[in-house]
Amino acid sequence: MIPVLDAKTEEQILAVADLIKQEVNVKELQLINAEEASHLIVKQIKPNFKALGPKLGKDMKVVGAEISNLTTEQIAALEKEGKLDVQGYEITVDDVEISTKDIPGWTVTSDGKTTVALDLTLTDELKSEGIAREFINRIQNLRKDKDFELTDRISITLEESSPFLNEIKKNEEYISSEVLSNKIEIVSSLSNFNEIEIDEVNFKINIEKN
Repeated sequence: MIPVLDAKTEEQILAVADLIKQEVNVKELQLINAEEASHLIVKQIKPNFKALGPKLGKDMKVVGAEISNLTTEQIAALEKEGKLDVQGYEITVDDVEISTKDIPGWTVTSDGKTTVALDLTLTDELKSEGIAREFINRIQNLRKDKDFELTDRISITLEESSPFLNEIKKNEEYISSEVLSNKIEIVSSLSNFNEIEIDEVNFKINIEKN
């Protein structure tokens, strides 16, 4: 979940949304506006005394205290506009340090004007897809080890005692499209095989060019 401060930022994020999801391995990217964010994400602010010292001088204590007590709405306005009037002084985002509190079940982080909240809840579906992606990674590595061409189609064979069979079969269409396999065959045992590991569990697999 990413709060967006303006239409331009939203447009820029949406333009690369698929790449973001692929690179950071997330299922869904949700953009929310500043008002929605103010109800979901709690931000904290404190003065950057090093930056404010030359600007505030003797008024540092009073202005610093008011900065520390800024409301959620005022913090949002400061992030959006880049500046805020406090006791007659123009305070910029460089004059403060803004942090976020984690939401239960989420982890939240900020960098400058950008805040990202990540839902850490792992559903069975997400776990299954995670296993599938790990499986794809291992097959792609085997393809390289065997010097297969990028366009070579392959067949995949697993033993029926292999772990994660349910997860692999459930995502067979996705796996096959990624590694260019026609199907995943299950047999009682393999005499010709390579060994792969997922989640510290080893099992046998055979891949061959069609």
